[in-house]
This record gives sequence, C-alpha cells and structure tokens, in this order.
Amino acid sequence: MAARYVGRFAPSPTGPLHAGSLVAALASWLDARAHGGRWLVRIEDVDRPRCVAGADQVILRQLAACGLAPDEPPLWQSGRSSRYEAALQRLASEGRAYPCGCSRRDIEQALAARGRPRERHGELVYPGTCRTGLHGRAARAWRLRVAPGSVHWNDRRLGPQQQDVAAEVGDFVLRRADGMWAYQLAVVVDDAEQGITDVVRGADLTDNTARQIVLQQALALATPRYLHTPLVLGPNGEKLSKQNGAQPLDTADPLAALNGAARVLGLAAQCASAADALAAWQRQWRDSYNLPGD
Repeated sequence: MAARYVGRFAPSPTGPLHAGSLVAALASWLDARAHGGRWLVRIEDVDRPRCVAGADQVILRQLAACGLAPDEPPLWQSGRSSRYEAALQRLASEGRAYPCGCSRRDIEQALAARGRPRERHGELVYPGTCRTGLHGRAARAWRLRVAPGSVHWNDRRLGPQQQDVAAEVGDFVLRRADGMWAYQLAVVVDDAEQGITDVVRGADLTDNTARQIVLQQALALATPRYLHTPLVLGPNGEKLSKQNGAQPLDTADPLAALNGAARVLGLAAQCASAADALAAWQRQWRDSYNLPGD
C-alpha cells in the first residue's frame, strides 16, 4: 500500500510572503487536500544571516489569514542541527563526504586553468580539488562526493527531467564555510524525517531536485514525488522575489490574494474560499496534467 500523502510548504523567513510564494503555498495545500493527505509547514531558517527577525511569525499569520492552516505545529530548521550533523557524519564515515578547503576564488581559478571559465550567471562547477585531500589548506566546507551519470525523475507538471550532477554541479556543499548547514542537506533530512511523500514548490527550485535525489540515495532515503509550479514574474520578466523588490502579500483581502495565486495555477474559476480553489484544482489542474489520484 502506498504511503499516505504528506505535503509541505517550506518558506525561508527572509521577509513576508509575497504573491509568488503564495502560489507555492496554495498549490502545496491544494494538492495535499486533493489527495486526502496532511499538509505541513516548515520554517527553513538555517541560513541565519539572511533571516529577518519576526518574519516567521508574519508568514504564519499570512497563511492563517488565507485559510491555509497546517495539520501539525510548524517545524523550525534552526532547532535541528543535531540531525544534520548526524547525516553528515554518516556520509563522512562511508567516504561519501569530505572536507574542502577551497574558496570561491580558488574554484574560479582552478576552472580557468582548465580552460573552463564560468559563464555569466552559470553554475560554478566544483572541479574536485579536495577530493584527494586538503593539500595543506584548512578545511572550510564539507562536500558530497558525486558519482558521474545522469539523474532521472518525473516532474508531475513538467514531465521527464534529467541532470548530470557531477558534470553540471560537481561535488556540492553540505556544510558551508561559515558553519551553516547547506539547503540541500537540511531539506533532504527534514523531508525524510517528516515523511514527505510529495514536494510541491516553485519552478525556480527545479534545478535543486537532482542534487536532492543524489543525497537521498546516498543516505538510503525515499525520494518524494515532485511538482514544480509556475512562477510569478515581475515587471522585468524575472521571477518575483524579495531580492528584486516583491511587495509583501496583502492579506487585508485574502480572497483577492487567493484568486491571484489560483489564476497563476491555471484555476480559471473565481474562488470565494480556499475550499472553492480546492474544487477548481480537482476539476482543472489534476485533470489537465494527468496527476495521480489517491
């Protein structure tokens, strides 16, 4: 028997929710409810320098105003360092993780020396400098040893996907040089411990999926199903985000906010409540994309 559906919305408290983040929140809530499953909220606050004091409580109030209530008390990543440390130590003991003494500049120089200068806005592919040892450098970060070969998965909206993580990313960071836990490790550990069966999130995070699958396999963890939702774009055509001046979500009229998010998700009907949005999702979104039922 398949595991009962468990979904989640996992915002970073770098500021209030905006119109783009409500799309991901609504989609994950709708998909959980459509499957008769549970919906959780996780506050991803491991990147402490970027977190804004009080933003987590603002986010929870915004969700509540829109009728999006989690089925369990929210989880904060900042209290789970021991779980991430245990996962890292397991990987290190198995030879799957290693310390790295390279700075960003070191990596750029190593790539340039190999005739592979970084393209503008391109991925800085780690060349494996410290795979065989630190070579006199002090350890800065920890990386996952990635085997060559493509990772394949099926996105429930975007269809078949693949990425060669070794070639396109290289051995990626698990713990940063500043001591902070990397997003990839924290997400994988938490999704597994919370029993997440389905990850519904914005399409800007699609590129993270292959790395997370590689890490899930290294830790012998189950891989959830993935669905990446359309993005809300700003006036400049780029993804709406806090970094490019997205305005906080106005919950004075929550129905207007929900309907704006519903339109981005392709739900044409005007929704008078979150329950109406759910009915529209079941009618239109799941049918349109052939999404699996319970």
